[in-house]
Amino acid sequence: MEALVIIVILLILGLVVLAIAIAAYFVMTQRKLVSLDELCKNALSQIEVQLNSRFDVVLSMAKTAAKYAAHESETIIKAVEARGGGGGAATPGAINQQNDLLGQLMGRMNVVFERYPELKASELYVNAQQGQKEYEENVRMSRMVYNDTATKMNRMVRQWPSSIVASMLHFGEKEYLKVDDEKKRNYPDLDAAFAK
Repeated sequence: MEALVIIVILLILGLVVLAIAIAAYFVMTQRKLVSLDELCKNALSQIEVQLNSRFDVVLSMAKTAAKYAAHESETIIKAVEARGGGGGAATPGAINQQNDLLGQLMGRMNVVFERYPELKASELYVNAQQGQKEYEENVRMSRMVYNDTATKMNRMVRQWPSSIVASMLHFGEKEYLKVDDEKKRNYPDLDAAFAK
């Protein structure tokens, strides 16, 4: 009889220890998921701030160009002012759209600047161009931080046993930010480059 009582007590103790271990794992995993989720949100917010700063630089460049090419600059200024940036929720899709719009606007600005060499030589243009490059680098670095964090989050959401906790707490996979320029997806043809 005593052996049966000892076995029951050990079994109960084993179940209690197992329940405590499962609860501890659940809490640690939940904290890790929340931390990664917040890091993803923070990284997207940083990118959005940098993109808004880039929009400001493009607007400044367009206003500088307005002295030389009023109609072309006015169109770009209206496009920048109508961007609707700033208040929206930062999502990878919205970030990608903003980045694409910035690329298009900068392409249009570069066409204007190519037509007016004296504008291209102005100190305002040179300073704005330098600021634009700095913001582009900041955005590039922030995108890398976001994608790295999203990778960690996605691993936790997809790997067992953390996937169980993630699904119970409704954590999902994070969308990655796309490559800045679709052409950058393809590696250069080195054979063709050296054949020239």
